[in-house]
Amino acid sequence: MRSQIPLWLVLAAIRSVAQTTPQAPGPPTETVVVTGTFEPLSLDEIDRAIRVLPVRDNPLLLNTIIDVLRLDPSLDLQERAPDGVQTDLSIRGSNFEQTLVLLNGMPLDDVQSGHHDMDIPVPEDAVSRVEVMRGSGSTIYGSDASGGVINIITAPPEGWEVRLRTAFGSFGTNQERLSISGGTAKLSEQLSFARDFSTGFIPDRDYRNLQFASLTHYQTSLGAGDATLAYMDHPFGADQFYGPYNSWEDTKTWFAGFDQSLGDNTTADFSYRRHSDLFVLLRDDPQFYTNHHSDESEHADVRRHQSLFTGATLSYGVEALHESIISNNLGDHSRSRAAAYVAVDFRALKRFSLSVSAREEVYRTWSGEFCPTVAGGYWLSPRVKLRASASRAFRIPTYTDLYYEDPANVGNPNLRPERAWTYEGGVDWIPSTRWRGDLTVFQRRERDGIDYWRATPNDLWQALNIDNLNFSGAEAALEYTPARGQTLDFRYSFLHGSEDTVPVGETKYTFNYPVHSGVAAWQAALGGGMVLRTRIGILRRFDSGAYGLWDVYAAETRGRLHPFVQVTNVTNTDYQEIQGVDMPGRSVLGGLEIVVRR
Repeated sequence: MRSQIPLWLVLAAIRSVAQTTPQAPGPPTETVVVTGTFEPLSLDEIDRAIRVLPVRDNPLLLNTIIDVLRLDPSLDLQERAPDGVQTDLSIRGSNFEQTLVLLNGMPLDDVQSGHHDMDIPVPEDAVSRVEVMRGSGSTIYGSDASGGVINIITAPPEGWEVRLRTAFGSFGTNQERLSISGGTAKLSEQLSFARDFSTGFIPDRDYRNLQFASLTHYQTSLGAGDATLAYMDHPFGADQFYGPYNSWEDTKTWFAGFDQSLGDNTTADFSYRRHSDLFVLLRDDPQFYTNHHSDESEHADVRRHQSLFTGATLSYGVEALHESIISNNLGDHSRSRAAAYVAVDFRALKRFSLSVSAREEVYRTWSGEFCPTVAGGYWLSPRVKLRASASRAFRIPTYTDLYYEDPANVGNPNLRPERAWTYEGGVDWIPSTRWRGDLTVFQRRERDGIDYWRATPNDLWQALNIDNLNFSGAEAALEYTPARGQTLDFRYSFLHGSEDTVPVGETKYTFNYPVHSGVAAWQAALGGGMVLRTRIGILRRFDSGAYGLWDVYAAETRGRLHPFVQVTNVTNTDYQEIQGVDMPGRSVLGGLEIVVRR
């Protein structure tokens, strides 16, 4: 009979080693992140594939959050127009509904359709950084995190400041932004406003994006707290977006989020999101076919972490989510779910790390889902780290998947939830403060994947479950800092997908993934206040040709007046990120930012 070692004996041994053995030199640390872990850790301590993308450092070198995300080739951004108009985001071959989008750790995903997940209500000026976790995150965040997680993080203002920005450019583009921030040690506030307008590079591709946000940071006797209030209105011409129709759409988002520390080790948060979608199939004949959907979600959780002993931390929490929709097409529906989760994190000698976590989520309609994750790392030396993880994820169907019906698509109320296992292994290489590299290999084995299928081009797209989908791939990165204020970044992602149970015909989303995707980026502070960023991205999708895009951003940052220019698609490349939806050629945007600080 096989003997079993008691858990208490293992914990005691780890504790003894961590307290008595001399510690090896540790690797350099980077930004503290929280996405992908139950407690804040430095980037070098995390045993998952996570990247931090700064936003606040040089805001004039970015136009929208989309520009930030394009620096990572593992993220597949499928825009239908500039400035993030109806952008689908997927990670590692997942579809856009399998990527979870968060704002300060609180969900922004849309219960109606994943097409609206990137309706980010906060302006870029309110964002500090974006944290990207590649690979499943359902153990921490629940449904929709099969491919990965995008966490958009705001931060308290660093001082009294007023920023006013205006710009004009190609295709009738004009832009106005205003940010006012300031406060004291116990109370600070940032008000941000953004308006982007374009007449469109072709007829019926005009858009207007209006955003407003209030970010309040405060200190109480219980601890620090944050309140986020945001609104977004986004009407746009949708020619060819959903088929051969000159459509029009208007989406609106309301968001309220509250995060409160309850002592040193406990946090509680609550968020409310409302989203409306007015869709007109024929813009010149709205009476022919019009849909109006309105959905709401309320989310709350309490998280706590505490030290068990030196080198070991216990984290646990509970979470609840309620979602509802009122729609002339989808009907009126609601559903709720609740979850509990726990994680134990071990670290010893600054060389070994192991995290074991699990989540049990219960639905009113579907049975519960159990999602475990195991991740570990080992430093071969202060310069080389090995890491590996295995995690389970799931996604319940959106209301569009279940009930939608139009002249080209039909949902399926009998869809089953998606389930997937993700396995990954990697190595991080940090030979010096100037060089940094990593390599990750992964596989996602998906069961009951949800997609739309048709037998011939003359048939309707029908929602169905795909029994078996497998995606394997590799990601490589090399970052070099030749001098202070300069960064060279080279990244590449490879993907291979396979399925064996789809009926003869074609699917809409599954096999539109990028097989090869690479990014080369250079950012530099050139002296005299001049800053520059350029990016070249090359992408080849499954069963289609490759194309490359080159963007250049430059700005002067001395004094109070900051002129800037942004040139996208410098080579005037013809390309489509969504099949059948043309994207604009070369575009130039120039403007001026006025900054007043105290």
